[in-house]
Amino acid sequence: MATEGDDRLGPLERLERQLAFLIEIDKLKDVVRRNYLAHGERRENTAEHSWHLAMAALVLAEHAEEPVDLGRVVPMLLVHDLVEIDAGDTFCYDPVAHLDKEEREQRAADRLFALLPGEQGARLRGLWEEFEARATPEARFANAVDRLMPVLHNYHSQGRGWRENGVNAGQVLERNSPIGEGSAALWNRVKAAVEDAVARGLLAPAKS
Repeated sequence: MATEGDDRLGPLERLERQLAFLIEIDKLKDVVRRNYLAHGERRENTAEHSWHLAMAALVLAEHAEEPVDLGRVVPMLLVHDLVEIDAGDTFCYDPVAHLDKEEREQRAADRLFALLPGEQGARLRGLWEEFEARATPEARFANAVDRLMPVLHNYHSQGRGWRENGVNAGQVLERNSPIGEGSAALWNRVKAAVEDAVARGLLAPAKS
């Protein structure tokens, strides 16, 4: 973990710590997710996912359920999945993988954010923790965008990821219902996409 002494680093040592962190998080480009890109030809990696979410937040902020500070939302989205460098991408429809997800991700946060100078690492970790807690308007909107984009990717790739993993409409709706906390408009759009995907055979109907 970062210590108070880290805040008294000289400029050159501070720069070296920051550069080392940037090189370390380059590994996020190697973390492959279950969903496919919109064109369906290959899977998305987590770095691409984070970039796309940041852009989505900039574009969709007017649909947030409450006013949000994009100066917090965008950095939150850029750091929210850094822990996957160590913890891996936990498939959201795999209950067994979720049993130790929090423990794995906390250990990853301990290591990764400690690479930075103390106050900088603490600030970025704070954004990560805020995202996880979903207790602020910014975190609720960031979570809404985080859940929205995989639905859109699956929908536009003809349901490839859904079908390969045996996912049904009930699971998609249950998993993504928190979108409504961050944006009713985005949640209504997701529900419409799920209904259309079922009608077109891209997604299995909910189990009765």
